[in-house]
Amino acid sequence: MGAGAIGAMIGGKLRRQGHEVTLVGRPSLVTGVRERGLVLTEDGQTTVLRDVQAVGSILEALSTGQEFELAIFTVKAYDTDAAARELRAALEVRAPVWAGALRVLTLQNGVGNEETVARHVDRRRVIAGAITTPVAALAPGHVEITRPGGAIGLSPLDATCPVDDIAQALAAAGFRVSLHDRYRDLKWTKLLMNLTANASAAILDWPPERILRDSRLAALEITAWREAMAVMRALRVRPVRLGRYRWPLYVPLICHLPVAILRPVVLRMGSQGRGGKMPSLHIDLHRGRERSEVGWLNGAVARYGRRMRVSTPVNQALTDILTALVRHQVPLDVFAHRPDRLIEAVNAAQAGRAALSIL
Repeated sequence: MGAGAIGAMIGGKLRRQGHEVTLVGRPSLVTGVRERGLVLTEDGQTTVLRDVQAVGSILEALSTGQEFELAIFTVKAYDTDAAARELRAALEVRAPVWAGALRVLTLQNGVGNEETVARHVDRRRVIAGAITTPVAALAPGHVEITRPGGAIGLSPLDATCPVDDIAQALAAAGFRVSLHDRYRDLKWTKLLMNLTANASAAILDWPPERILRDSRLAALEITAWREAMAVMRALRVRPVRLGRYRWPLYVPLICHLPVAILRPVVLRMGSQGRGGKMPSLHIDLHRGRERSEVGWLNGAVARYGRRMRVSTPVNQALTDILTALVRHQVPLDVFAHRPDRLIEAVNAAQAGRAALSIL
């Protein structure tokens, strides 16, 4: 559901292993898959899958008469509520006998998607997930895995929800799969990965590598991380290992080592982790989308920080600035390619003023 780059990639890999897969996506995705098949490019090899179903709505998927065991959410976080409502409504209209056993896996960025889904479907059937595979959409229905060997973490919201069969299917499809007892640990760990030079790249219209080579901006990113880690401690959320990323080791080092020592590490993680792609917040802003996932990333850090009385001025400033840009309250060129202005705005927030008070 929400078969963009990630959804199409996962669906294609599962289909190659013999699973029946239906993609729910935009009209361009549906047309592309129906006309040309689902195309996967990985390690220089291209596979065309011509037996993948592609439809424009969940109700259309249910109208095929197919029985579904798993719904995988890969929609943007701002579309989660609408997608969950659509799923519930479609199931109520069709009232399939298998609906009570349907599980929902959320492979989305940000904090809060699982709770949103659980407001519309049985919490005991919801599974939190995190994926580290960078993927690029070359065309509707054609995706390229830009760095092979990705990992997926799974964690059910309720311990009674079975996940072993899903883990086995994903492992057979080529993912390194890990299971976790506490879903918030998994989702907050992935949040740390998504924070890195994401909002700042969108605001400045700079690639992450350029941001992280600037000592002042690298310090800003490390401070945003440290704020998130302070919120995690207040929530008693523990970092977990996800794929090759050993966050239980990284977190104490990030919290205590000098910024000058951390900069090369942050640069490596920020430039390699996305496989050369611009980060998601940049893509949405500069494609003219009037919504952003920043509220589920930096915004979530600030929101939970207020709840736990943990100071998070850097994450709040990044959220406020990017939200204003997305809503056209501030022109893009006010901050584009102007790191001094961004740093000035963050400094204002750290001094207790609104980030946009500098304008």
